[in-house]
Amino acid sequence: MNRKHFLSALLGTGMSIPVLSTFSRAASRSPAEAYPFIPPYLKPGDTIGITCPAGHISAEEIQPAIRILESWGFKIRIGSTVGKRDFTFGGSDAERLQDLQAMMDSTDIQAILCGRGGYGCARIVDQLDFSKFRAQPKWVIGFSDITVLHCHINRHYGIATLHSKMCNSFPDDLQSADPEVQQTILSIRQALTGVPMQYTALPDTRNRYGEGRGLLIGGNLSMIQSVSGTDSAIDTNGKILFLEDAGEYLYSLDRMLGNLQRSHKLDNLTALIIGGFNRIKPDDPGEDFGRTVYDMVLERVKDLPYPVCFNFPVGHQRNNYALKCGVMHRLYVANDKVTLTEER
Repeated sequence: MNRKHFLSALLGTGMSIPVLSTFSRAASRSPAEAYPFIPPYLKPGDTIGITCPAGHISAEEIQPAIRILESWGFKIRIGSTVGKRDFTFGGSDAERLQDLQAMMDSTDIQAILCGRGGYGCARIVDQLDFSKFRAQPKWVIGFSDITVLHCHINRHYGIATLHSKMCNSFPDDLQSADPEVQQTILSIRQALTGVPMQYTALPDTRNRYGEGRGLLIGGNLSMIQSVSGTDSAIDTNGKILFLEDAGEYLYSLDRMLGNLQRSHKLDNLTALIIGGFNRIKPDDPGEDFGRTVYDMVLERVKDLPYPVCFNFPVGHQRNNYALKCGVMHRLYVANDKVTLTEER
């Protein structure tokens, strides 16, 4: 594993970095956004619920995740949707809604880990009652389709959530897994137990240098674009935005980035992080798009002043580290290093 591309804990040590240029915006924000609420960090004996608000997963497939989480000292509550299947979904809309609602309302569950992504959160998010969740927040964990929940919770309640791997990405044996896989799984434990996080990424010649500070938000580009104009659309003003995606055509990515630009979601960022954009679908014969993801992004932000970094270790890939959404971070982009540091 390339050690420049792994996550480390700050563990109380200060980090002194030279400032290139610092970019910040005093944007108008709601009280919830101005003062984000971080759910209680987990301790041994706390309970993590596993549910399937999107795609289906079997009871057998979640066993590696259960073994690892229990080895960390956590108890597990298996939701009623685990093992259910309604075509691609982890049960019907009503079943997935009921299971997620029960875990959000429970006073005995301290975190909710989604079984897998796929598709489905947008079909139930408007029916969720967040009143008990707001009164007793807990960590919601996942990525890909779970971006819908990250966006909705951030917009309305200012409660931090965890963008990370889910049950379907836990290895059968953590000790024998690739070191990079080990680090990404351990980053979930660190984030959930309150370790201040710092992430590093390899420099890229197409990065735009500088420093930006703000609440970290984002996730899957397709999901962010799909909730644009809805009650779950994110407010990006004064934020650090991170984006990732997989399995899309280049022209589709360009269209989605264009939506962010035309809806002014890119205008008032303090920094932009581009994670993994992989498994790009090949152009149809004679329909070459002729632009890379780098080209698309830089074209959309060419007149905007904030730092931009590419190939950050987040997304549908092995090096998908846990990121605390809705928590204050500082991004530093220089010619020799990139760091994203959680601030307290």
